[in-house]
Formats: sequence, structure tokens, C-alpha cells
Amino acid sequence: MGDARTRYRVGVDIGGTFTDLLVMDRESGAIYPLKTPSTASPERAIVAGLEECRARHGIEPADIEYFSHGTTLAVNTLLEHDGARGGLLTTAGFRDILELRRLRLDQPNNLFAHRPHVLIPRRRVREVRERMRHDGRVAIPLARDDVEAQAGALVDEGVETITVAFLHAHRNDSHERLARQWIEARYPALYVCTSAEIWPQQREFERTLAAVMNAYVGARMKSYFSTLRRELDGMGVPCRIFSTKSNGGVMSVEAAARRPVETLLSGPAAGVIGAAYVGRLMGEKRLVTLDMGGTSVDVSVIDGEPAYSTENTIGDYPVIMPAVDVSAIGAGGGSIAWTDAEGVLKVGPRSAGAVPGPACYGRGGRNATVTDAYLQVGIIRPEGFLGGEMPLEPRRSETALARLGEPLGLDASAAGDAVLQVASANIYAALVPQLARRGADGADFALLAYGAAGPTHAFMLARELAFRRVIVPPAPGTLCALGCIAADFRADFVASAWRDCDGLDDQELRSLFERLDREALDWLADQDVELDETYLLRSADLCYSGQSYELGVPLPVRETTELRTARLVAWFNDAYHRAYGFADPEAPVRLIEARVQVVGVTQKPRVRALGRRAAADPGSARRRVIDRGREIDAVVRERSRLRPGERCEGPMVVEQYDTTVYVPEGFSVEIDPHLNLIGTRQ
Repeated sequence: MGDARTRYRVGVDIGGTFTDLLVMDRESGAIYPLKTPSTASPERAIVAGLEECRARHGIEPADIEYFSHGTTLAVNTLLEHDGARGGLLTTAGFRDILELRRLRLDQPNNLFAHRPHVLIPRRRVREVRERMRHDGRVAIPLARDDVEAQAGALVDEGVETITVAFLHAHRNDSHERLARQWIEARYPALYVCTSAEIWPQQREFERTLAAVMNAYVGARMKSYFSTLRRELDGMGVPCRIFSTKSNGGVMSVEAAARRPVETLLSGPAAGVIGAAYVGRLMGEKRLVTLDMGGTSVDVSVIDGEPAYSTENTIGDYPVIMPAVDVSAIGAGGGSIAWTDAEGVLKVGPRSAGAVPGPACYGRGGRNATVTDAYLQVGIIRPEGFLGGEMPLEPRRSETALARLGEPLGLDASAAGDAVLQVASANIYAALVPQLARRGADGADFALLAYGAAGPTHAFMLARELAFRRVIVPPAPGTLCALGCIAADFRADFVASAWRDCDGLDDQELRSLFERLDREALDWLADQDVELDETYLLRSADLCYSGQSYELGVPLPVRETTELRTARLVAWFNDAYHRAYGFADPEAPVRLIEARVQVVGVTQKPRVRALGRRAAADPGSARRRVIDRGREIDAVVRERSRLRPGERCEGPMVVEQYDTTVYVPEGFSVEIDPHLNLIGTRQ
């Protein structure tokens, strides 16, 4: 790095409609946002975006020193049931583990409830005669000829992947490792993974499912990462490539290819990390994030730090691996508006996607969407979309909305207004329980909006909820890409204990965490990256003996030498009292799992918005907007012309390259020193 050439950090978020790139000058902090339509081959959209950055800003691929990206390829493969044809080897007697699940019905009173799709049907599940006891001792040894025979039968069925998930492998995975070794020796072209290497937690169904999902998306993700590396090498990008994770961290693409299941929720997680980073720059610790893209709206609550959950669900599938806690609603800019059998107006969850997209895109879409509604009511200027690079066709929106509104007795503009009100109601209905679950009051939080449509809709939502203020960052359309740059390296490790604390001595407890510490630090060393700091976060899942549900308890210790069983029990009782308002210090406590998260802190970007002008003049300084049945005369401003300290009153439309901000009556906005747009009630 001895030369004087400018070095850049690149973050990329591959969405269903657009691929967002954020290129940052390492020294000055200047940011260059870019949105390009997503393609069937995700790497082609990335290459097209980098080529466009070179053409527009003179950013050479050879000057990129850091590249991190998130992709929806894994989660879309899972949701669309378009993954590899896989097989499963399991312990004799447990062939129905994927079918039986937890023997719970999500909707017990619904006689027509949807039956979950099984990723590997029963005919491709084979039993192996082996048995590990609950304490890790071998009851029935594993035989190589049995493993090879069952694997051969699956190969004859045409499988592309094999998952190995044996009983009690979380305690002793020697049988799983042997089976994988023998299968790979016999069938080297197969993608093989084991349950204990993916997530060694005691819960047979969830552990098996995690490994099955990993294999289901694994072959495609491995091919994608390989192709991306080849494409970027061809462009002359010299740095390593990293991928974001569901837990808000990043890892090398080599690690991601081995464990792609960890990337399932990487896109929404990266957005929350980016929002938390912006909040820290502002000194704002309590945030509700609103990420409204083309397909969905993702909301999360940040109270000091992003919240994590081990109870996430993707489609039909529970995911017990830790992930940033995000709730998704099918109400994005591309969400289709429709009427049900009773004539009630609905919005989503079906989306028009990138192709054909909303009707106004002119790509063959005929259904009215939220984006068409923005255009019809006057919030979006047709010739100003993406800075004028993607002109919209208002006549197509008008036709689609008129057709939608006809049975409701509404003209096109009234139908568009109704669509936006229904979309706001959908988001409201999902966000209120999210706040209640955390005991949060909207008046104590700021709403931080991002995504292409988040700033467009944020103030309409803030009217319904008493948020303290609304924050729109300088480049909201590419905030998920900023999260890719700002994220730290993170990895989670778990060990199931299921021990009563009365019989757990201090040394045994310390040894449990010391083993996880070693695994965590070894993982970080394998990433081979330069870090500013490294630290470990320890926690434990505990419950009172006899309870069915456990409580996650952070351990406030820096060294394992400080761990004592008595202190662990005391921490649990304190946490239980905070959560439920009471505790029983005399009751026996059980340790379910020990957890360690390793964090490698990366160099944080210094964000400075790049002053840019819109591709076309916004025209009239005022615009007619239909809002809740009223015609309003709104001021139109260009974001790049707003200066720190400037204050404006609504109703107002603020245009910028990657989004449009609508500020209704009753709100005023001010630009802070970081060029964030801050909205407050008048």
C-alpha cells in the first residue's frame, strides 16, 4: 500500500429486484451508491455494477481492497423449493424425523392448514444401523459396508447431496465424521455434510433440519461463490471476497461455501448492522429499523445493540442458529394489490419482483403494486426514478390501478391512495407486536428508514405510531450494502449440556466454555484478516428443572477463570426476575446449552455523503399529492441541495438517486452534520 492510489471498500446487497452497491473511498469516506437490476445469475449484476462504477466515477477494480456482499440466493432457493436433490442418512428407527417435526400444528384450529414442504421426501431417507448413547458412549458401532450400501442406494436415486444426521451426534460426532469420510471416498463428486459440523445442538429435528437445509442450498452456493471469484478475478479485483451472515457478521466465501445455511438471513441482518452503525454515529441507541425493498418490509428493534434470536422461521422451516432478530412482511414496493373473494382490498404478500415488476416498469407487469400507487398519487416523479436512469410509465400504473379500483368504486388515484393505506396497516400490524414483545414504547425510539421504499413510506407509518423522530440516512437505498462494509467478523458456537447445576462443578463448567473458546478463536484465525480487536461473548441457556423453555443469559465475565456454577445460577435468577417479574432462588436450575460468539472488529468506514446532482431537474418546485383522500400541494426538494442545519416543513417530497422521501403535513425535517434527514412532529 505504499503508492498514492485511492483505495476502495465495496459492499454489495443482492436483492430480488435490485442489486445495491456502495463503494467507499477509504481515506475520505466519500460514498458512491449504485443500484442495478438483479439478474438470474447474481454475479452478473455485481459485475455490471462494478463496470458502471468504473464508467461513472473512474473506480478501477484493481483499487478495491475490501469486498463484502450479501445475497438472497440461499434463502430464495429454500423458499422456492428449488434446491439440490438430496438424500439423508439417519439412525435406524428415525427415518421419519423430517416428517414428524415437533408434532405441533402451527394452526391447530385450522382444518385446512398448509402441510409443510419436506426438503427430503421419505423415500430418499435411509437408515443406518448405529447408535450413540445420550452421554456420547457408543452403543452400536458403525459399519462401513452399511454406510456405503445406503449411500449407494441414494446415489441410484439420483441424489446430488447427502446429509448425515445420527442420534446424539451433538455429544459425539465420530460416527458422522466416519460416514462422511467413507461416502466422500466412494463418491467424491457428492456434496456431503453432517449435522454436528453445522450446528451441534441437542434437538434432533432442528439439528437434522439445519444440516439438510445446508446441503439443499450448498451445491448451488458453492458454484455461485466459485463463479463470483472467477468473474472478479477476470475484472482484476485483487482482494479476498467475504459474505455476510445471518448473525450480522461476515466470513470468507470459502467458509460460506462450506456452511451456506449461515447466510440465509444475511441481507436483512446486514441492513440492521448498517442501521446500528448509523445510529452510533448519531449517538442514537434506540432504533426501530424499517427496510422496505421491492419484495418485503423487514423490521427490527435495536436497544443499544441489535437483538438476536434462535427462533427464526424461514417459510416452513425453523432455524435455531443465532440470527439478527428481523420480522418480514410481504408489503414491499413490488407487492401486488388485489381484492379477495369478499371484495376487501389486500396488499401482498405476492410480489411482482424485478421481472415483470410493477406495471410502471413497462416490462410486462399488469398488476398494480405499491410502487404504482406511489407514482399515481404523485409521490414519485416518473422521470426522476433512479436519478432519471429508469423512467417510469405512469399510464400503465393508471390502467392497473383503475382496473383494481373499479369493483371498489374507486378511480385510479383513489385506488392508489387506498393501496398505500393498506400497506401502512400491514406494517403497523406486524410492528406493534414486535415492540410489545420487547416491552418497547415507540415514543422512546427513533424510526430509521432505508431500502428503496423505506423513506417513501416511513413518515406515513410514523403518523400511526408515536415514534420520537424519523431518520433517513444519506444513502438509504444502499444501507444494507453499507452494513456489509461495517459488519464485524462473527461466529457462533454451541455445546449442549443438559445438566442440573447442583451436580455441575466449577471446573466442568469452565472446561465446557474453554472448549468453545478454542473453537471460536480457531475459526477467526482461519479467516486470515486484519482486525482492530477480538473479543468473546459468552452466554448460557438455562431453565428451572422441569420447565420446557429456557432463558438465554449473558455471562458478564471476560475470562473463563471467573466462571462459578453458583454465580451462573444467580445470574439466571436475576435474568428470570427481569423477564417475568419473579424468580425462585430455591428451585433447582438446569444448564441446557453453553454458547460463545467470537467477534473480530473490522476497521469502520468514515461515511461522508458524495454531493451529486439528479440526472434531471425536478421541474416544478411544487407537486400535487393525494394523501388519505385529500389533494395536497407539496414542496419538492432535491436531497443533495439540503445543507446541514437546514430545516423544512411538510408536506414535502425530497428526491434523491436511490429513493424518494415523502414528508406529510405535521412533520418538519432537519439535516444533521452527518447529512441524515431527521424528521419530527410539528
